[in-house]
Amino acid sequence: MSLLPRTAEEFSSAEYWERFFKKRGERAFEWYGDYNKLCGVLHKYIKVQDKVLVVGCGNSELSEQLYDVGYKHLTNIDISETVVAHMNQRNAERRPDLTFHQVDATQTPYEDASFQAALDKGTLDAMASEEEGALARRMITEVGRVLKVGGRYVCVTLAQEAVIKLAVEHFVHMGWAVRLHCLQEERGKEEEDTFALPVFVLICTKFRQPMPTPILEMCVGDDGAPVRHTQVCELLSAVREYQAYSVLRKRLRTSTDPGSSLSLTLCNAKTGLPRYTVTVQDCPPGAKVPRSNQFAIFIVPRGSETAWLYSSTEGRRQLAASANFRRLVIASMHRNQEYTDMQAVQSELSPVVMDLAPPGMPTNQQVPFLSVGGDLGWREEVSRGVSPFSGEYCVENVRGEDGELYRRLVFLSNISLVQSESRLVPSTESSHKKKNKKKTKAAVTPSASVSVDSGFLCCAHHEVMVAGLSMLGLGTPQNKDVPVSVLLVGLGGGGLPQFLRDFVPDAAVEVVELDPVVLEVAKEWFGFRPDDRLTVTLGDGLERICFLEKEGGHFFDVVMFDVDNKDSSVGMSCPPAAFVETAVLQKVFNLLTPRGLFILNLVCRDPVLRKDVLERVKSVFPTVLSRKIAEEINEVLLCSREEKNAAHILPSLSQAAKNFQSTLSCDRTEPKPRPLIDIAEMIKDLKLE
Repeated sequence: MSLLPRTAEEFSSAEYWERFFKKRGERAFEWYGDYNKLCGVLHKYIKVQDKVLVVGCGNSELSEQLYDVGYKHLTNIDISETVVAHMNQRNAERRPDLTFHQVDATQTPYEDASFQAALDKGTLDAMASEEEGALARRMITEVGRVLKVGGRYVCVTLAQEAVIKLAVEHFVHMGWAVRLHCLQEERGKEEEDTFALPVFVLICTKFRQPMPTPILEMCVGDDGAPVRHTQVCELLSAVREYQAYSVLRKRLRTSTDPGSSLSLTLCNAKTGLPRYTVTVQDCPPGAKVPRSNQFAIFIVPRGSETAWLYSSTEGRRQLAASANFRRLVIASMHRNQEYTDMQAVQSELSPVVMDLAPPGMPTNQQVPFLSVGGDLGWREEVSRGVSPFSGEYCVENVRGEDGELYRRLVFLSNISLVQSESRLVPSTESSHKKKNKKKTKAAVTPSASVSVDSGFLCCAHHEVMVAGLSMLGLGTPQNKDVPVSVLLVGLGGGGLPQFLRDFVPDAAVEVVELDPVVLEVAKEWFGFRPDDRLTVTLGDGLERICFLEKEGGHFFDVVMFDVDNKDSSVGMSCPPAAFVETAVLQKVFNLLTPRGLFILNLVCRDPVLRKDVLERVKSVFPTVLSRKIAEEINEVLLCSREEKNAAHILPSLSQAAKNFQSTLSCDRTEPKPRPLIDIAEMIKDLKLE
């Protein structure tokens, strides 16, 4: 370790390299890989008959190995007198035509256009930290001078961002073509690596006339197909991604970590668009895993990516435990990508995911692909647009693992979150056409005419919010024909307010929605139908609450908050923090009738923040019940304006649930959906806070 520089600047110091080579002596220090690792790229860009200037040759064996395979026109230069003397002495008898010269690479004695290639292994990296990059600029300017038209600067580098940015911007400015090769380490060699970072080879080609449009390309391996980039920043971003992948790969190939779920995105090589997201989940220590069960890949069916089992840390751990492999890689497919069949996906993923195999697994071991039902699932995008508040969105139909069809609204800024979901059923016209035909599992197909089933709530927290209306005493004789007024902040796809309007007798619902695009999507794609009992106010929910409270005379039996938080830096994704400030909660309290109920969908990952929110809610509402949603972060708070007897409130809700269940009905004409909700089931796990 004493031979390694203490600081990055030492790479550029002549004194450091003088000390380094004196200590190193006879031992060749292959700083960035040996000939065997580099030969594929070197032979591709440097011809045997080329005159080659080797810049900063050091005591590397690379020039000797190139000479031995036929490269007889190598001119080796280095700033260290010690290394030059040593290398000349070492090669005097065996390679008399292989010469080494003490020359400063920033000011060489050679004539203009005297070489067809310049080979640099680590010298650019060494010089870039000196004089804020000025030394490296002088070196590559000198290289440009001595190269012929069509000549290539071939630089082996670790591609630290400042270094590669300096070089690429310089050659782009000069009108040269720029290509980068990322050299992948052979599987099974990770334990022997000196560096976790990958080695890159920068190829810069000199043109007679400067290129008017930059040529910027990235290749993986010796002969990978080049991917064209239009800007330097895009090329630098690709470098960072390969570096991060290499570090992750080495970490996974040398250790296991059941406590973390490491994820990475695999992009289409031609378009650069995301194609797969893969997550690595290791088995916990002590698990009894058969020796043959080292490694497996699980393909998540399309449309199921957001399911708890695949999208949450706990779900993935459960999936890995049930699969019983030492390491499970969980692969999800992306939108707007074509996938032929399971065999094609396996062929595409196999060479990549093998890089993520656990340490010690033989390279020739067969790796099974696992899936649900043996197919890729199904997804169909039916609409796409842009919201001024939430960005790009898409509406898609998917087939769930239960075989049913569902429609989803997804904001593409957070593709792991389904904003709204509704179940699809055959429309009346489609059903009449099919009534005399044999019923099959695929009766509802992508091309079939379908409609939204408003009687089915896909979200469990919506079911709990509806069931919470039991606390109003709905269904009892004294409340027969008594209207129920609801103020709901947050529309989404409109499934919750439409259910309330269609199935709760005499319910009148006002929805406040900030985003007009969401309202149009709900009406066009999710069966949302406003009328005199279901109205929508476009605007800010807080402003609407403040206006109603200030104006007076507006009272609601129920106020519901089901609105997401766009600020991802806060540990609470629903609602926005301003909605649970004490002053706002007091305004909600003032808007409620004496029997009134405030219902809050709370999604909070931060336990300290959750406790703070709960304390604020309890400071305003005398009775607060909570219900956590299984396998989700959501919980629903039912907050009563009345002070309830703690000993009787939970037992009394059982009868209230039965009464409420009996009142659910639909006053619409055909088709007449049936409300598929079990009120008693939804309230049985309520807890008094």
